[in-house]
Amino acid sequence: MYDRVILLIGIAADEALLTGIEEYIETQYGLKTEIVLFSGYSSPAEGVLYLLYLSDEEIRDLFARVSSTTMNVGILSNERCPYAVKSFGISRDTFEAVDDALSGTEAIPVDLLKCNGMPVLGTIIIGNVHGMNREEGGRMGILKKISAVFSSLMNPAFEGYTITTAKGNVTATAATGIMIFEHNVGGVSHNLLQENLSLHDGRLHALILAPSSIVSYIYYLFVSYFLRRLFLKHMPRSIGFIASTALEITSMRLIDYVQDGELFNETLLSLKVEPDAIHLHLGRNITDIPAGNMKEEEKEMVRVQGLPKGEMVTLLESEPIPFFPRAREDDFKELFVALRQSASVSSIFIMLMILSTLLATTGLFQNSVPVIIGAMILAPLMSPIVSFSMGVVRGEKELLTESAITLMLGIFTALLFSCLFTYIMPLNILTDEMRSRLNPNVLDLVVAILSGVAGAYAHAKSEIAKSLAGVAIAVALVPPLSVTGIGIGWWDMEIVYGSFLLFLTNLAGMTLAAALTFLLLGFAPVKRATRGIIWTSVFLAIVTVPLFVAFFKVIEQNEIVKQLKSLEQLTIDGREITIRTISVDLSRELPVIYIKVRSNASLHEEELQKIKLHINKVLERPVVLDVLPEIELR
Repeated sequence: MYDRVILLIGIAADEALLTGIEEYIETQYGLKTEIVLFSGYSSPAEGVLYLLYLSDEEIRDLFARVSSTTMNVGILSNERCPYAVKSFGISRDTFEAVDDALSGTEAIPVDLLKCNGMPVLGTIIIGNVHGMNREEGGRMGILKKISAVFSSLMNPAFEGYTITTAKGNVTATAATGIMIFEHNVGGVSHNLLQENLSLHDGRLHALILAPSSIVSYIYYLFVSYFLRRLFLKHMPRSIGFIASTALEITSMRLIDYVQDGELFNETLLSLKVEPDAIHLHLGRNITDIPAGNMKEEEKEMVRVQGLPKGEMVTLLESEPIPFFPRAREDDFKELFVALRQSASVSSIFIMLMILSTLLATTGLFQNSVPVIIGAMILAPLMSPIVSFSMGVVRGEKELLTESAITLMLGIFTALLFSCLFTYIMPLNILTDEMRSRLNPNVLDLVVAILSGVAGAYAHAKSEIAKSLAGVAIAVALVPPLSVTGIGIGWWDMEIVYGSFLLFLTNLAGMTLAAALTFLLLGFAPVKRATRGIIWTSVFLAIVTVPLFVAFFKVIEQNEIVKQLKSLEQLTIDGREITIRTISVDLSRELPVIYIKVRSNASLHEEELQKIKLHINKVLERPVVLDVLPEIELR
């Protein structure tokens, strides 16, 4: 394939090292071989293979001179050209590298990235990419990685950059670092990106690290130092990606950057890919196939939606990075308009409150779960609560006032119509559905908190708004209010207290959880939200006190039921008796145990007293026994 081989070397001392290679080529391939100093090289000759035993700097210089020519090149690994070896997959074994270059296949035309006219073999790194480059974190031990993560968090430095692509797409952002490379193939990656970015597609690729909060920064550092894998389809929002034939990067300050391990600084970086610039024999591990003619629209990809923009750029350049992410201005405006509409009183809101209250009250008297669920879905109370939460976190007095008025009007409507419904209802029976809403505990608070998080998140993310019905069912705002109205109608303060406490639990839990969710999603700075969060937390703490008391009672009830399992089968006076505990009431001076007793004949008082003595002994305290007898006839 070639008439002869020229071993192009950088320094005269290398000539002695390559004498053996010269003999190997002449013996194995029958090709005349000549060793030439790089300083004595003039211009490429036809039908000649040039094997380079040069430094990275000398290879760059050669590529700058011979790009767009038909010079055929192979690279021999040495300690002075680490970037060329990694970039083109060159074997560490010198004789294997020779075989790869003389294997019979033609040299492949590959693209060449240039920065301000200088060829780039590996990467250009602007600022600090914190582990994005494998050379930073690839060989670190676990303790060093942890140390690197913490040190990176201490002082993240952001610089403002304007990045313009070949097609004129402009991205103005603040970033801690940018890494640019031409390709990433054959397992010879310079970075975390696990994608085959070709040597032949005519594009350069830029990864832009711009975490807009400490939270997103921690996530990125974890990925970069520990997982060591990034994919375009699942790229963290803190990393932007650009693929283009050319880039222009400017900044208000002098740009310090590292190109193939060497430090430079410029006011402007002009990067361009020269397609098929070098005819090169690649290493055996690279199987990259020339892409052919790509469509022009396929040559550019810009994914920078998660990068800081506008005011956030100024903030990151001048102030410490915020702990939580800030929502984008467009998202905030859209959500704020929707929440302001939800906070205002309307005839639709009043009508839905009336219908949902009447439906819930009917379901409670009917003891019908499906009817009550229908009322939960119909109830519009969750919207003003979420609006109130946004008012809390942003300190918006107008939004707070409007949503509070709407909420109070909704509560009054529910109490009024459930009370009137109860007053005209001839039934006066406390159903199981009513009773289940009279003893709230900490578990009900947990439901309210989770529902508040889900409600705020669903409002903030329009694509999951369909989940709001599930949130409404989970938190159940109107049924406890309807039970309160029933208690008022019956003038039973115990019912009023228990059910309204459940409503206040839902209200407080939802408000605080939704406010914190909006804070985490970046809809308000922490300093601005502090006052509202504190007052809401105080209100929740007051509500929580009776819930913990009730919860400890639930724990005690479960313990009693567990202890009574040992008495499920008793033999009294030769008669087999089965005992099943129905419930435990701890609201009286002595615990009241409700049990079912099954036997083959009626039990007399003496036998029931013996059962009670057994229960007192097991529980180690006196109790009141409420017995429901069952007779099994055979």
